[in-house]
This record gives sequence, C-alpha cells and structure tokens, in this order.
Amino acid sequence: MNGTDEERLLALAQAWADAIVANDVRAIGRYMTDDWVLVDQDGIGTREKFLSLVASGDLTHEMMRTVEGTARVRVYGDTAVLTARVVNTAHYRGQAFHADEWTTDVYLRTPTGWLCTHSHVTPAA
Repeated sequence: MNGTDEERLLALAQAWADAIVANDVRAIGRYMTDDWVLVDQDGIGTREKFLSLVASGDLTHEMMRTVEGTARVRVYGDTAVLTARVVNTAHYRGQAFHADEWTTDVYLRTPTGWLCTHSHVTPAA
C-alpha cells in the first residue's frame, strides 16, 4: 500500500471529523461527493439531509474521535476504504447522545483529491 495515500486519508478523516465537531456545513460538505450516503440503523441518509440537519442546528457534535489503534486504510487504485471505531457526543433535536460505532468510509480519488462517497456506521458492542 502507498503510505502517502494512507497518511492523506487518515488526515482527511480527522479534518472531516473536525469540521463535523465545528458544525461547519460548508467545511463538512467539502469532504463528500454530491451523492454521498450514510447507512445506519435508520436506513440510508443523504448528503442533503445530513447537511440540512447541521445547518438548522438540529444536529450538533461536541466531540468525535477515532479510538487509537483501530483505523485501517486500504487503497484499491482510485478507491479507498477506511474502517475505524469512532466515539462521539452530539445533540439531535435537543436530545444528547453518545455514540460508540464502527465506521466504514469509502473514498474516491478525484481530480481535486479524495472525497467520501459512502459511510456506514454500526454500533459497537
């Protein structure tokens, strides 16, 4: 594996998490393809829905971090998969929650850099 791609993807994932914690809609959107989706226990969510929840203030994050030693990156040409255990604290429509999840993000190499096209979260046991 190309260590440079791995390092870039890990740094990109951290910068994206930082944008989410900052609740910065524009910054968050810069890390996603236009057709990005999130698959979770509620089904499939779209980029537009996620960003609108953040923009409205209905969804805010206070903390998001990768559990040390859990990140795994694999690059397959112009596609990469990053899997890690991530913990976060947030508020959704006024209700506080803490999430401990295994996440899988699929990235595509574009002319402007890596962008996430698919995210999947599964609660950690």
